[in-house]
Amino acid sequence: MNNLNDKTTDRTLQKNLEVKGLSVCYGLVSALEAINLNIQAGQIVSVIGPNGAGKSTLLNTLMGLLPANQGTVRWCGEYLTSLSIDERVGLGVSLVPEKRELFTSLTVEDNLLLGGYSKISLGRVKSQAKMDEIFCLFPRLLERRKQLAGTLSGGERQMLAIGRALMSEPKLLMLDEPSLGLAPRVTKEVLKVIASLRDTGVAILLIEQNARAALQVSDYAYLIENGRITLEGHSSVLINNPKIINTYLGLSKSVA
Repeated sequence: MNNLNDKTTDRTLQKNLEVKGLSVCYGLVSALEAINLNIQAGQIVSVIGPNGAGKSTLLNTLMGLLPANQGTVRWCGEYLTSLSIDERVGLGVSLVPEKRELFTSLTVEDNLLLGGYSKISLGRVKSQAKMDEIFCLFPRLLERRKQLAGTLSGGERQMLAIGRALMSEPKLLMLDEPSLGLAPRVTKEVLKVIASLRDTGVAILLIEQNARAALQVSDYAYLIENGRITLEGHSSVLINNPKIINTYLGLSKSVA
């Protein structure tokens, strides 16, 4: 009986991101303080809040781009704190940064291939089959597969950045402001694809300043203010919370 319970616990750990007491400082300045956060497989969790609240710092720390001063991060049963970025990628962690960081002098197709290189080179991913999946998600990328990434529109670049991350078959996909600078129509299209990834079992951590869009697409949400989580709950509840409405939603229209 104990063995069965142990196996069940192991399976749960493999599908769960658990952040406990995470604190990050820039010199003497506290950027994040005692952050506790959880994500399950097949769940979209959004983090909302004002500029400078620590949202991007959270993602960069989880990815290993910034060191944590205190706290633990556990994913797939592994503590990430001592692991390199490459080791985190090997565990299925992937980040789509705010600036997208595309190879602008390479084609759409080459950017996608580079996104899955680590697994393609080991024979774990068949490049053409995976690329076809990305083109199904973003048909516009198929039309522009031979076009240089630097010539794409803002929306197309965001689609490519997400597609490149998906080429590595991530188990945990983190997105930093995917709607930044996009027209409402394009934002709707991108968020629709993000929502569809829920059905593939990927755990998604979505950082968004567009609080309404984030709450509409996510299952659970955290509000970060001044480096601290000040509110959390199911997105369907938070979207009707007076504080969220007055401070972050206002009279802006739905993207759905």
